[in-house]
Amino acid sequence: MWFWWLMLACNIIIPIFTVIAGWFMWQHAPKKINSIIGYRTKRSMKNDDTWNFAHKFCGKLWWVIGWIILGASIVVLIPFIFSSYITIGVTVIICVVAQCAILIISIIPTEIALKKTFFDDGTRH
Repeated sequence: MWFWWLMLACNIIIPIFTVIAGWFMWQHAPKKINSIIGYRTKRSMKNDDTWNFAHKFCGKLWWVIGWIILGASIVVLIPFIFSSYITIGVTVIICVVAQCAILIISIIPTEIALKKTFFDDGTRH
């Protein structure tokens, strides 16, 4: 059972990071456009307005997604509490891959929101 607890801890690292990172992006976006930290896409780095919009939008999205995948990650692992090490390990690997995929997919709604809000040159509609 100790292995299940360890894997549960490992399984919730990404959702907890997502909640925290989302809150920071939403509330404390990097002040200046840079190529090191922040939501960095061609469209989001056009100007300060697109930069701030992208961080606020993606930050809120990550904050919500983080809470959802945190709950889902816990619920998914509960039925495997007395399973074998291999079963628990494979379940956690599947969960982590799904968590990462969800975070990557979150780029799509952010880019759609940027495209709906701004022209290609970065000015607002």
